[in-house]
Amino acid sequence: MRDPRYDILFEPLKIGPVTAPNRFYQVPHCNGMGRTFPNAMIGMRGMKAEGGWGIVTTEQCDFHVTGDTQAFTETNMWDEGDETYLGRMVEAVHEHGSLAGIELVHNGQDTANLYSREVPIGPDHRPASWMRHPIQARAMDKDDIRAYRRWHRKAAERARNIGFDIVVVYSGHDGTMPTHFLARRHNHRTDEYGGSLENRLRLFRELIEETKEAVGDTMGVIVRFAVDEMMGPDGLEWQNEGREAVEMLAELPDLWDVNVSDWANDSKTSRFAPEGYQEEYVAFVKQMTTKPVSTVGRYTSPDAMVSAIKRGVIDLIGAARPSIADPFLPRKIEEGRPEDIRECIGCNICVAWNNVSAPSRCTQNPTFGEEWRKGWHPERIRTKESDDRVLIVGAGPAGLEAARAAGRRGYHVTLAEAADELGGRVSRESRLPGLTAWARVRDYRIGQLHQMTNVEVFPASTLEAANVLELGAQHVALATGARWRRDGVGYTLREPVQGFDQPHVLSPDDLMDGKRPPDGPVLIFDDDGYYMASVLSDLLRDEGRDVIVATPSTQVAQWTEHTLEQEPIEARMAERGVTMLTRHTLETIGPSTVTLSDDLNRRDVTLACAGVVLVTARLPRDGLWHDLAAKGDDIAAAGIKSIRRIGDCYGPGPIVTAVYMGHRFAQELDTEPDPDGVPFRRERHLIEA
Repeated sequence: MRDPRYDILFEPLKIGPVTAPNRFYQVPHCNGMGRTFPNAMIGMRGMKAEGGWGIVTTEQCDFHVTGDTQAFTETNMWDEGDETYLGRMVEAVHEHGSLAGIELVHNGQDTANLYSREVPIGPDHRPASWMRHPIQARAMDKDDIRAYRRWHRKAAERARNIGFDIVVVYSGHDGTMPTHFLARRHNHRTDEYGGSLENRLRLFRELIEETKEAVGDTMGVIVRFAVDEMMGPDGLEWQNEGREAVEMLAELPDLWDVNVSDWANDSKTSRFAPEGYQEEYVAFVKQMTTKPVSTVGRYTSPDAMVSAIKRGVIDLIGAARPSIADPFLPRKIEEGRPEDIRECIGCNICVAWNNVSAPSRCTQNPTFGEEWRKGWHPERIRTKESDDRVLIVGAGPAGLEAARAAGRRGYHVTLAEAADELGGRVSRESRLPGLTAWARVRDYRIGQLHQMTNVEVFPASTLEAANVLELGAQHVALATGARWRRDGVGYTLREPVQGFDQPHVLSPDDLMDGKRPPDGPVLIFDDDGYYMASVLSDLLRDEGRDVIVATPSTQVAQWTEHTLEQEPIEARMAERGVTMLTRHTLETIGPSTVTLSDDLNRRDVTLACAGVVLVTARLPRDGLWHDLAAKGDDIAAAGIKSIRRIGDCYGPGPIVTAVYMGHRFAQELDTEPDPDGVPFRRERHLIEA
């Protein structure tokens, strides 16, 4: 069944004393579950193994109280009490024949130890860097270093005893103790752990050697190492010290897992980097060692994977985000159906939710994080419980997912879309600069619908309330989307801005519809804080417009800090000559000027502009819902059992929310959820007497 071109992906690979069943490696990745929501974490990792990932690893596992990552919800292994849930994860992975890996991490001077209240430690005296808490790390003396090595070794031994097959020794992302010792900017020591590269690399070498001694021939030892920090001569560069470090340690690990640093560079969004973008930085590693090599790069295409292996760049396909978007990616390639892969769109929503200390979610995969909580499976869904027919109005992300999932359950589904094109906001937004990959949300679902004979799709079909009553459906989902507000109301402005109703004042929808203000400078007022304002600035700059972006926030695109995009967005806007005004709130719009409140300097500023684009908030397109609600008894007479709003029609939000709501609609068909109950299983903590 498998295309023979992809056979190399399913060859076993020896990693020291253990053997991976194939070339698919789910690298350590955060998920916002960890120790706080361990059952959810276990269910998620087990699903990766079921989907064919030959190696499935934990997120970073903090191994000592002086490396406490609170408020981030990683795993930890401080004492025997942590072994229960980590052991259950190992069992879930082993159940499907995959190797279970654990990444041992101490974040050194970065952590403020908010839970443990221990004083942070690192190579130098310096403030703890995460979140700029008023807490300082103290410089480690020789006894501290010996203790740290002992803690790491004990953690490796505990991991072996729990049943893990692989241990990852981690130096990367500018966030681990070995990285801090290695980096000249962090390490100003004058002893044998500072100064030369050999000295700065000493701690990392000791950890690798001692870990191998501790686990003997029972576990593979992977070294996860960032060969380039993307900082030029201020940090590691793969052509210089990054290369030299690999050369010095070349034969020590059983596998090299190499990448770039920091996390924002390693996990670039599709807006800023293509598939496989790290290859140019890591390709040298296989020339330096006889040990197998892996890297990441948001690989979703099996052809790109095979190419990377055959070109001698890597031996193993590492993945975090693609394994989230489709836990069954390897299985689908193996079964000869790569067209069914839910390709990662590189939006970093998974990253964002982890960064706000909440369970992660995925725009493409609405079952991610719900494997245990709701019993949702990414590939299987329970069959229908009746012969009821389903009507879905609107073929945006919510409507498409609702139709796909309901169709998979076996219901007869009618999907009606008012526009000529399916996809709704996904189709519109994916035509904006840098967002092309987002069309995968639409394309995957349309491809799945084409395989279903029980789903009928009608584009260019506007339905009114009378049409809905006539179509003979028992269940109706209204996925009619939302529209951007035109009056400036959002987070900051609670009343319409004066002058919003002039013809040169536009919304993002207007720009996506092809409308433009008169020639001249354009002010974009961003009170949304996500990606839209910066993308529209790219669009207008591409057309030769002078652009000013003003926001009440302290940063442009402030929320994209969570998706690791804020700095790249700001850098691009600066490079393209976009004027950025932070802490500026729109007050009035005139025929050719705007007045802004400079909130820092407590003064008003008047700017000349030919057009204004308001990126603030959205309103649901729920007119059909209200029309149907007015029909009263006619609904029951038409045989309709339920009418639900889903997606942006119910509550405008990011695309990930719309996809989730569409899937939930299909899962809950023919059920009556308790409106007063909790709609998922909860994690419970044991309270000691």
